[in-house]
Amino acid sequence: MVTGLRILLILLLGYLIIRIVGVVVVRLEEEMREATTLDMVERAKRARTIGDLVRNVVVVVVTAVGALMILQQLNINIMPALYTAGVASLAIGFGAQTLVKDIIAGVFLILENQVRVGDVAAINGTGGVVESLTLRTIVLRDLAGTVHIFPNGSINTLANMTKDFSYAVLDIGVAYKEDPDNVTRVIKEVGEQLMQDIAFAPKILAPIEVFGVDAFGPSEIVIKARIKTLPLRQWDVAREFRRLLKKAFDAQGIEIPFPQRTIHLGEATRLLSELQQREPRARLDAEKHPAKD
Repeated sequence: MVTGLRILLILLLGYLIIRIVGVVVVRLEEEMREATTLDMVERAKRARTIGDLVRNVVVVVVTAVGALMILQQLNINIMPALYTAGVASLAIGFGAQTLVKDIIAGVFLILENQVRVGDVAAINGTGGVVESLTLRTIVLRDLAGTVHIFPNGSINTLANMTKDFSYAVLDIGVAYKEDPDNVTRVIKEVGEQLMQDIAFAPKILAPIEVFGVDAFGPSEIVIKARIKTLPLRQWDVAREFRRLLKKAFDAQGIEIPFPQRTIHLGEATRLLSELQQREPRARLDAEKHPAKD
């Protein structure tokens, strides 16, 4: 009877510890998420990532310790089991180097704050939103909704597109006949207009930067610019900027070029031209010499 109560108490205590830790972590994440400043947003991402890790570690540790305590209450000698587990772990360890590599890489990913849950990142050339980050794997979901799972040890390149701040990079093509200085002036005016927009002003961290003529295309000159934004807001800002810029270009008469193609038919073109020249002559002759019945 006493043993049963002790086992029940151990189970209850383990459950309470897991629940309390979970509640504390959730409250911490909620407090961080309510913040609106850039620094607090970044801290909220980090809190969520570390919170997930803490919850997983606590569950594993509490479950393991609780299981050992219950075995002791049942008068089961756990030393041989621990010895066997140690030997088995050593044997498995030689064949589980990849798993160890994944876990070590995961520890550094989290401690060095390289990427957080909610970031947009590109891993080994595959981009998406970070949905999960554990000691062993990182999970991305791309724009099409496809889930990509990467063992942490397999990550060769990692690009975080939303750490601290982001840039909306804009390649703006205009016709060769347009004056680059005039186009630059219009671009800056549109950038200022966007910063005065109540909906977009909080998302923009600095005025637009116009770098000038960046390239010569087949039918356009390309002017490069960028806008510094909050993380994850660069795409919203870029879309609204392009909408306003199109309207401004239309108002100013600035041409946005599009590909045009001239088709040469060779010998067929010459024959067609001759037929077009003969047709008026034939009609004129018919009028001068009408057919007699």
